[in-house]
Amino acid sequence: MNVMERHKFVVGLLMQQNRATVAELAQATGASEMTIRRDLEVLESQGALRRVRGGAVSSLPGGVEPPYAIRAMSGTQAKERLARTVVELLTDGETVALDTGTTAVAVARAMAGRQFTVTPLSLHAAFALSGQPGIHLVMPGGQVRPEELSFYGHTPLRTFEDLCFDTFVLGCCGVDPVQGATAYDLDDVQVKRAAVASAQRVILVATADKLGRTALGRICPMQEIALVVTDAPADSPAVKALREQGVEVVHPADS
Repeated sequence: MNVMERHKFVVGLLMQQNRATVAELAQATGASEMTIRRDLEVLESQGALRRVRGGAVSSLPGGVEPPYAIRAMSGTQAKERLARTVVELLTDGETVALDTGTTAVAVARAMAGRQFTVTPLSLHAAFALSGQPGIHLVMPGGQVRPEELSFYGHTPLRTFEDLCFDTFVLGCCGVDPVQGATAYDLDDVQVKRAAVASAQRVILVATADKLGRTALGRICPMQEIALVVTDAPADSPAVKALREQGVEVVHPADS
């Protein structure tokens, strides 16, 4: 395993069984115990675990959003497929507000070679867009949340009051037919709401694990979302429930 693969494995194992020893992790990954200790040190600095004598325990309680660095390591191929599908739904020349989160960053990268005016809600997405010649960046400003690098506060709210977008690409922590789109961080929720209100169309992009989940802050009801792009199976209860409410659901294979 390379470093990223080991980190994914360690975090995944701790989420399953809460605790693991250095010796156990070394045997499972084929790495030396010294290498595993260095891995645990890095992951602890990212908030993914807590080191204890002889090993580590999970530091990710339920109902709390995992750190950005950890989310960025998971489901990368699925996020890339979803991102390509989202970008195929956009027309060159559109004005696009682009949400925070790792899936949104994948969307930013998938915009390469296209022409859009984009207002990203995070610096992570802005960095991914900044080197693309066809992208005109309009930054919302405001305070920046650590690690997530998302904009929050009065300034981005005013930005979305003053601008009108063709499309808002919304990412979220949970999608439920009754509760709608939800997120953990309440400062982020306020900015997402403003972006929803500023857009003529909202495309929600969510990996399968987000469907049927509800986080603390409500962003908007499903009625305000034009369509959902997801890799959840078409016959899953969550997708069926969305379609029963009249929500259009698009899968990567559909595009």
